[in-house]
Amino acid sequence: MSNATATYRQAFLRARVYREIRDFLAMRSVLEVETPMLSASGNTDPNIESFTTHFTGHRDAGSAERWLRTSPEFPLKRLLAEGIGDCYELGRVFRNGEAGRRHNPEFTMLEWYRVGWDHLTLMHEACDLVADLLVMMRRRPDRQKFSYRALFLQYLSIDPFSATEAELAAPLARFSIDPVGLSRDDWLDLLITHLIQPQFPVDRITMVYDYPASQCALARIRLRDPPVAERFELYLGPYELANGYHELFDAAEQRTRFQRDNARRRERGLREVPLDENLLAVLGRMPACAGVALGIERLLMCLAQTDDIRDVLAFDFARA
Repeated sequence: MSNATATYRQAFLRARVYREIRDFLAMRSVLEVETPMLSASGNTDPNIESFTTHFTGHRDAGSAERWLRTSPEFPLKRLLAEGIGDCYELGRVFRNGEAGRRHNPEFTMLEWYRVGWDHLTLMHEACDLVADLLVMMRRRPDRQKFSYRALFLQYLSIDPFSATEAELAAPLARFSIDPVGLSRDDWLDLLITHLIQPQFPVDRITMVYDYPASQCALARIRLRDPPVAERFELYLGPYELANGYHELFDAAEQRTRFQRDNARRRERGLREVPLDENLLAVLGRMPACAGVALGIERLLMCLAQTDDIRDVLAFDFARA
């Protein structure tokens, strides 16, 4: 296949997927919006690194340093707090640090919010969207859902809530992983990526929900024994596609989580990130809702049945 033909095919597939996504959400009265790519604040998540740039104009415009968004989440939540209702954005986001077969520093994310929904309801809508796109490709997906605990019991016979760190680390011994600095959640993540995900059938959409409370990020915590974070992840075959939350709207709790993130960044020798005070100022007015972010390039890779992200980009980072 010539380069010109391959470029046309990936562009055609992307355009078709965008059209299907917009039709899917329009039929459900979810409004498309557009929010800034540059912000005076950034993402505090210690596992995500942001790009920054500097504004050289008048200082009365605010902070000269600006952060390229890693997702549109914070401005979308500000719109929700203003009463915009169900909304979504399909646009470019940026994450520093990785480029190659599986990652591109500039990529596309679909993120949408449903007012009055919880994470389980939204999880099924996200599954419906991915299933519709597979049908478009003449593929008939299976669907299966697991609680986080049930997933580990099914695939590894390990209870992720009660197992010791030594018990979590034991199945990973053959991978020669350096344990220095790894937390309990790190071991859980490694078990998923190294041992569980590779077992997922190629044309199965796998839904996983109710994560350990320590992995809450921006999700609510439901008090039970043990407490769980009301979040979900969606996989197509072995690839993680989407991450969703029953959204937290307690500003004081969210500030505490951001500060905890920055403390972890300090421990790792990473720069602290300024908190999004604009978000925190209005978070308490945000309606009860659920939100989900879906990586478009990862989705396109699954649809095109390739394991190289460069096959679904017009120009990857090395050629941009």
